[in-house]
Amino acid sequence: MKNSFSVPKRTVKAFASISVLGLSLWANPTLAGDPFRNSDPRDIDNQTEAAFESIFKQGDYKGAKRYLNQVESNEPLAYAMLAALAYTEQDWDSLKNYATQTRQIGEELISTDPLRGNLYTAVGHFLEGTYDFEQEGPVRALSKLQKVFQYLDEAKKIDSEDPELNLLTGYMDLILAVNLPFADPAQAIEKLETYGEPKYLAYRGIAVGYRDLKKYDQALEYVDRALQLTPDNPEVLYLKAQILVHQDKNQEALRFFNDALKRRSQLPNYSTAQIVYERCKLQEELDNKDRNCRGERNQAREGND
Repeated sequence: MKNSFSVPKRTVKAFASISVLGLSLWANPTLAGDPFRNSDPRDIDNQTEAAFESIFKQGDYKGAKRYLNQVESNEPLAYAMLAALAYTEQDWDSLKNYATQTRQIGEELISTDPLRGNLYTAVGHFLEGTYDFEQEGPVRALSKLQKVFQYLDEAKKIDSEDPELNLLTGYMDLILAVNLPFADPAQAIEKLETYGEPKYLAYRGIAVGYRDLKKYDQALEYVDRALQLTPDNPEVLYLKAQILVHQDKNQEALRFFNDALKRRSQLPNYSTAQIVYERCKLQEELDNKDRNCRGERNQAREGND
């Protein structure tokens, strides 16, 4: 009986992992303000595009929120990012509200842009499932996954090579492949590398996948590619620090932890706190001396350091 629940539990773990990374998921901009496509761009408004690049290119969540508060269009990407910000702030009421708005706008968009309409209807269901997971537990959240995959399949029928679609589904497929048995991550990695745009996000996703697969040399290769395109992004600096720790390159890792924390004002307190904790544990190991790493993490969560 115990083994019969192992796959659902891993699925829930993957769902939660996607919540953390994929919400934090979304190159150069095109004239239409579309950060994904160089051809056939969608008319994504400038404020949404600026917010997207603020989060994912610069790692500046607080700057992104200022842009998103100025958005006046019914752009589902904007509401998906607002939901992501609400998640990082553990503002569950706002997460639920923005998740529903994402889904509803996606449903309305199906008639005029069926690819993005189906994509963001799926994203809306996913975000609602994230809320359910946090507030009501895994059973209700898992019921949302069927809807997510249903609408993603409809989007794939329209254009399976679309960069925006492949960026999102590539991240999801890779995390599921890492967490679920009998799954092959190679296809997800190929999807991100071949079709995912913008490249700085595709490379970052591949680096995370290789890190979780414990293939640290490949992870380092792709995080370096991401850093070439986004050298000042604190989340990418933090990711490289993590990979270097796994390679026992502790002094170099400490430098990247410190570089990430130099830009802590851009990040949500929860993200800063995790970087502070991991840096503290590394410093503890290097000094061979006990430190109050949990205390440092808690202070950072409260924004007191």
